[in-house]
Formats: sequence, structure tokens, C-alpha cells
Amino acid sequence: MNNTLEHKGYHGTVEYSAEDNILHGKVIGITGLISYDGESLIELTACFIEAVDDYLSSCEAENREPMIPYCGKLDNVTISPELHKDFVLYSAKNNKRVNEALEEAMKSYIAV
Repeated sequence: MNNTLEHKGYHGTVEYSAEDNILHGKVIGITGLISYDGESLIELTACFIEAVDDYLSSCEAENREPMIPYCGKLDNVTISPELHKDFVLYSAKNNKRVNEALEEAMKSYIAV
């Protein structure tokens, strides 16, 4: 089951709240919060598309650049100090920049 939606390069989650008996989600890959909800998958998808379009329209109206999803920077990534040390040492021993080694490790992990 695919738990994401896509519109104009933006992706959003699909989640279910048993407490509220409603589907909801948020746009991922950007900072800030763009959320949406609906009572059915069709309604949720329409609300997601509307939320993305509203966001882009408001950016245009305010003459500001919209956030680009997946700009290539990972914000607020926290790992243990020990793993951090091990990874920096691994990178140095293999004559790689930390970012290069991290990209290789991530590609290996998700097998792209």
C-alpha cells in the first residue's frame, strides 16, 4: 500500500486517526507545516492537491519563493556521538568526504 500522495513535485502522507475517524496528512520534504484531511481517500487527495495549490498561490501572491521539496539538505538529523565518530573515521579511512560516504550509505540502504 502506498501511503503517500504526489502533486507538482510535493509529497504528502496518508494517515488514519481512529480517535477522530478521519484521514489526514501533511506535506513532507519541506520545513513548515502544510496539512490536510478528509473523510475518504478521494476527499483527502482533493484536499492535499488544494493545500499544495494554495501554498504555491500564496507564495506567488507574496512574491516569495516556495520551499523546494527535497533540496538535498537534511535538517536536524541526530545520531549518537559514537556513530558520528565511527562514520567520520570510516569516511577518512576511505578517502571520502562525509557527505559522499553518507550518500553512498543511504543509496545502499534504500537500494536505488
